[in-house]
Amino acid sequence: MCGRFAQIQPLSKIIKTFFVDEVFSELQPSYNIAPGSKILSVIKKDGKRLLIDLEWGLIPHWAKEASAGRTLINARAESVFQKPSFRNAIKSRRCLIVASGFYEWKKEGRIKTPYYITHSSGVSFSFAGLYETWMSNENIEHRTCAIITTEPNLIMKEIHNRMPVILTRDGENAWLDLSIDPERAQSLLVPYPNNDLLIYPVSALVNSPKNNSSECIIPLTSSE
Repeated sequence: MCGRFAQIQPLSKIIKTFFVDEVFSELQPSYNIAPGSKILSVIKKDGKRLLIDLEWGLIPHWAKEASAGRTLINARAESVFQKPSFRNAIKSRRCLIVASGFYEWKKEGRIKTPYYITHSSGVSFSFAGLYETWMSNENIEHRTCAIITTEPNLIMKEIHNRMPVILTRDGENAWLDLSIDPERAQSLLVPYPNNDLLIYPVSALVNSPKNNSSECIIPLTSSE
């Protein structure tokens, strides 16, 4: 699964990296993004790329309570086109979720060590995502999303049995193109190449979402 990530680039850089046409967000960089947070996302509307905020934890449009989104932070690539909670959004409401890196915990006995996984070049990248719009009984609109996960690549397999779908630049274009057939969209939901990722252990500070500083992504030394 993907349960925590970071987005540490300024908006000015995100706009250039993802070829954003219009900006509807003022979110600041964060080193420790947890479910329930607002996150930076790119959607395509009327031929333009829009940078918007989405709440992490998808609430299906048919849900009666917002609590339905608390557990739907991820969608499995293998079943996302079939599951009732996701099958409508995956066809017509796909998005790019902007990230600088993500965290995963390796369990060895009773010890769980957090690892930070980022792109070896240091550039921002995107997770394949989908989103929904849900209206509360008070007519308050919530735009919510989920990150799609897939099987791990070889280096991630040493830590966890899942990883988020990281899109290539060409893959980002295809993912936002709602005119492509489902088979083409499904083909994008694959593990990211091993050689393009940098992975290292970090401090247990990241275990708490209250800790949100650059210390969360500093490599853990052998003495620690």
